[in-house]
Amino acid sequence: QINPLADSINALNHRFKTLYIHETIRDYQQKLEQWRLDCYQKIDHLFEEKCQELNQLVSNILDEQRNKLTYIQSEISKLIQNKEITQKNIESFTSSISQLNNELEKIECTTYIQLNISPLIINDTLIYIKKLKKKTIDLSILSSVYKEIKYTPGSYCPLACNDQLLLIHQAPNLCFMNNEMIIVKEILWTYNAIRDICWSSILNKFIIIEENNIFLINENTMSIENIKTIEKRRWFACTCSDTYLFLTTGVRGSSIVEFHLSPLITAIKEWKSPNTCTKNEFINGIIYKNNILALIIKNKIEKTLRLELRSCEKLNYIWSLPLNIICNQNIAFRFCSISYDQWLIADYETGHLLEITNDGKLKTKISYKTIPYYICLFSSDILVVSTAKGVNFHKI
Repeated sequence: QINPLADSINALNHRFKTLYIHETIRDYQQKLEQWRLDCYQKIDHLFEEKCQELNQLVSNILDEQRNKLTYIQSEISKLIQNKEITQKNIESFTSSISQLNNELEKIECTTYIQLNISPLIINDTLIYIKKLKKKTIDLSILSSVYKEIKYTPGSYCPLACNDQLLLIHQAPNLCFMNNEMIIVKEILWTYNAIRDICWSSILNKFIIIEENNIFLINENTMSIENIKTIEKRRWFACTCSDTYLFLTTGVRGSSIVEFHLSPLITAIKEWKSPNTCTKNEFINGIIYKNNILALIIKNKIEKTLRLELRSCEKLNYIWSLPLNIICNQNIAFRFCSISYDQWLIADYETGHLLEITNDGKLKTKISYKTIPYYICLFSSDILVVSTAKGVNFHKI
């Protein structure tokens, strides 16, 4: 009994010795670096904006004085031409010209413009760093639906969220909802069927994939941008790390394509079959979490399904869990991550939610009253389930 204990201690010591803090906090440092760059960009944008405003103001002032001089010249020419100029006119024009000279001197001496610049105050609370306390989620008894939003005809089931907003499709609009389940913003969606949605923290935008196109959704500017740097392929599922986008292809023997998100969205790597799955298999869903890629893989011939975990860097195998599901329908299986690196799968074939542990075991099988298609965990305590008829919200 002592030997296994000693082996465990030695293994832990080895892990401590080989643990590099820079690798551990790399993603967090990249987020801080992106925040720094975003701040510089905002300062530069404000600087350019105010320089243009200053130039325009001075230009307007000079135009006004120039117009006055032109008017005086015109009036003098008229009076001379008509031989009606008097001493009084000359004195008046002389006074006006003197005033123009004074105004021009003020402009040249920069006493004509008031420029107040407040110092930029950086509040230390803008960046908050604290050890995360993970909340234990008990799904053995799922609470009843406390709010339901019915889909309008033509709505698509995919959904996604960030810390503050949930994005759903309520035809004909994309709808942003807060954690009180109130629609706070809407954008008209005029494109084709939505395959999947994910959130990018580095871009601060949602990403929507159609069959061939990828779109950025900016809720601040209420804009939809087609990403031209991504080639048109048959895309099927998406997920983001802090700095990368992962897309799967909607074909047998699916590929996984990795994209760098900043400063430009560019493809940097593609994993193909058989590294991803066999030629008869199809990646139904993909989720990134903590340097891990979780995949739901469907075998089209055998009609089987499994959840598989791979390393993010090299797609190395970690574990695989065959799911006791017969896949009769040609519909995507979707899932989400929950606390303690566990997973929750929407099983539309049998009408269940499947809770999977972080070591690849079935923990809980929850019967759901309607057929679930898409799920996500919103604000850490709201389970959102998308069905054919609408979106259900559960407190957990």
